[in-house]
Amino acid sequence: MAAPRVLLLLAAAALLAARGLDLEFRLADDPKLSLHRYGQYLYDGLVLFAPSTPRFGGSVDQNAVLEFIDAGHDMILAADHSASDLIRGIATECGVDFDEDPEAMVIDHINYASSEVEGDHTLIAGDDLIQSDVILGSKKIEAPVLFRGIGHAANPSNSLVLKVLSASPSAYSANPEAKLASVPSLTGSAISLVSVMQARNNARVLISGSLDLFSNRFLKSGVQKAGSKMSHDKAGNEQFVTETSKWVFHERGHLKAVNVKHHKVGETNEPSMYRINDDLEYSVEIYEWSGTSWKPYVADDVQIQFFMMSPYVLKNMSTDKTAVYSASFKVPDVYGVFQFKVEYQRLGYTGLSLAKQIPVRPYRHDEYERFITSAFPYYAASFSTMGAFFIFSVAYLYHK
Repeated sequence: MAAPRVLLLLAAAALLAARGLDLEFRLADDPKLSLHRYGQYLYDGLVLFAPSTPRFGGSVDQNAVLEFIDAGHDMILAADHSASDLIRGIATECGVDFDEDPEAMVIDHINYASSEVEGDHTLIAGDDLIQSDVILGSKKIEAPVLFRGIGHAANPSNSLVLKVLSASPSAYSANPEAKLASVPSLTGSAISLVSVMQARNNARVLISGSLDLFSNRFLKSGVQKAGSKMSHDKAGNEQFVTETSKWVFHERGHLKAVNVKHHKVGETNEPSMYRINDDLEYSVEIYEWSGTSWKPYVADDVQIQFFMMSPYVLKNMSTDKTAVYSASFKVPDVYGVFQFKVEYQRLGYTGLSLAKQIPVRPYRHDEYERFITSAFPYYAASFSTMGAFFIFSVAYLYHK
């Protein structure tokens, strides 16, 4: 895969540049700003680190950003308590809703960084991370992640949004400078600090309520959680940002399927149609991008469907650990237009949706057995009827 082209508006990008991404830096209000030219998108990814900008320059606006995602491209968006309506609108369309109070920040009087003991406890030491090696990498993030910013809630009607970093049960969202007059609208673990969304077209989006989370100060800072004797020389921010950005830009969790084949058992040529009760074999190769090359993807839950209105066959496919998945089955005793379908949706991975149409015909007249065992009673009935009629005829004609 070629190095993805990423537009940054505007961020410190040493972590991205070190991974070989082709970066371009632009100010959010650049009058020449554009995401596409002559019908072609100029970038594969977009990083928005301009939370307070009321509008973008050039031809970029909220609709342009959403169309960029709809076209299958990726985005990282960071907000803070000064987030503009533009940034909030983009986040809402991606399935998350920031606290409506423009002065609100996430406050936690228990799980805060100990350096803020005398402060307003808005510097959160978060450690409630999603349990997913695909999104966060196989190496556990030991140190808490420093967060200072605005909380958001995932839209319950949007099943595509995942909370990657959640607030603790003791957290709430409110104005730290004002006295609480009512129960906050966002409280406890319902507050998401960082969320991700993978669209049905496999575009990936990360939304953070803290721009500071990505700052050099937080990336290099030490951290000690209040009430804990354990201190860390370095917060978990750098590892968290590195691993989540790898996922967002498809350096991990990206699958592809190639060499889809089907044929009768014992043959190699792909037929144009099958006959009922044929024995067939279906195979496909599935690979995962490792960041540098395609590696065989190994799993035990890839299924093949033989589908017409509903699955007539649903079977797990076996793999030889070299990316080839295969399954053998008998064509059902039903004729019509079927589909081979593979629908593979797993947390953190790009979805695979494979479908190939194939007709199934009944037996031709000359393909049936000469005598069908199940028809023996009918044969007997026919011959006994003829025999009885013959005896009756003889008796009737010659009996005096």
